Amino acid sequence: MANTLNVQGTEITIIKVHAEDYICLTDMLKAKDGDFFVTDWLRNRNTLEYIGIWEKVNNPDFNYGEFATIRNNAGLNNFKISVKEFVERTGAICLQAKAGRYGGTYAHKDIAFEFAMWISPTFKFYIVRDYQQLKEKEQISLNWSVKRELAKINYHIHTDAIKANLVPEEISQYHRSLIYANEADVLNVALFGMTAKEWRDAHPEDKGNIRDYATINQLICLSNMENLNAVFINEGLPQGERLQKLNQIAIQQMTVLENVESKRILKG
Repeated sequence: MANTLNVQGTEITIIKVHAEDYICLTDMLKAKDGDFFVTDWLRNRNTLEYIGIWEKVNNPDFNYGEFATIRNNAGLNNFKISVKEFVERTGAICLQAKAGRYGGTYAHKDIAFEFAMWISPTFKFYIVRDYQQLKEKEQISLNWSVKRELAKINYHIHTDAIKANLVPEEISQYHRSLIYANEADVLNVALFGMTAKEWRDAHPEDKGNIRDYATINQLICLSNMENLNAVFINEGLPQGERLQKLNQIAIQQMTVLENVESKRILKG
């Protein structure tokens, strides 16, 4: 799967290689005036020096002997080397030549940003900015997915306990749903201090439900509470007693979780 950036009207492909972002130099080259190739950049001594430092830090299998030979020839009029040859001779991992779909020459983002400087300082500024914005959007999307998954962890345990202990036989699906909703509100009141309907009435402009606006810590606590409520239901505890216990547990767990979060932020 690939992502794309639109940098000053130039579409640039980003792919994952071993969980790292590699940016298409072939696409980036379209932003440079004149007829240029990636090999024109790769033959530059400063380019090779930078690649050599990067590989030294990130690649224990880099062939320094071959690299030294290539670097010593840099700058000579007749010197030219393709990405494919460079990778084959040195074992470099910062560059990749790909064929087929999303084909082209790719570089690890650290190297691609240096390539962007070769195109122009302005282009480098915008690609770094747009890349950072893309990563921020991905993080928001990831946080959303994590939140939803956390909310589902103990869902089936909770509903199975309700079905086995609280839902009488031979009632309509509608009345079954009322019982499930009522038990969901036990958790909502214990954690958020209000039912789902009370939240909707208080937030008529907001889409979704009360749990969609919960923090990660609240959803961790909610997941734990679903499991505990299932245990309490199986033990036959009445709803009022369960609500009181769950509220005390919610207060305790949220206090711990928020304290841990505060310490993490202070350390960072």
